[in-house]
Amino acid sequence: MADATFDIVSKVDKMEADNAVNQARKEVEQRYDFKNVGASVEWSGEKVLLKANTEERVKAVLEVLESKFIKRGITLRSLDEGEPFASGKEFRIEVGLKNGIDSDNAKKISKIIRDEAPKSVKSQIQGDELRVSSKSRDDLQATMALLKGKDLDVALQFVNFR
Repeated sequence: MADATFDIVSKVDKMEADNAVNQARKEVEQRYDFKNVGASVEWSGEKVLLKANTEERVKAVLEVLESKFIKRGITLRSLDEGEPFASGKEFRIEVGLKNGIDSDNAKKISKIIRDEAPKSVKSQIQGDELRVSSKSRDDLQATMALLKGKDLDVALQFVNFR
């Protein structure tokens, strides 16, 4: 019998992220406390650019954006938030989206699987994802449950379970 496998990835659905940014932009345009403060939310290449005239206001815009991401089912671990910085007369925050598992986190996940998962489970790092294999599908499901229970720095999705 062939080994059962699944892949561990960390990806953000671009359409859901786009919808969350559009909802945040609409709310910022509508809300009374953001009137006349130059508050805005917009895509700037692969990052989301938040602007306002004070540091407190731009942090409030960030909270609106975070709430929209949560409502769209995107975990905040997928966001790479920068610090507020002054640019002319306004403050800005750049928010990036994390895609892929970097090598340090991949090694951490692989070590967790090696140490705590059932012994028949093996993992391989393949670029920015991990392939996990075992003879037993039950062991793979136990490994998924183990990783879901861990507090890791990246948002994990499990795909290609076969």
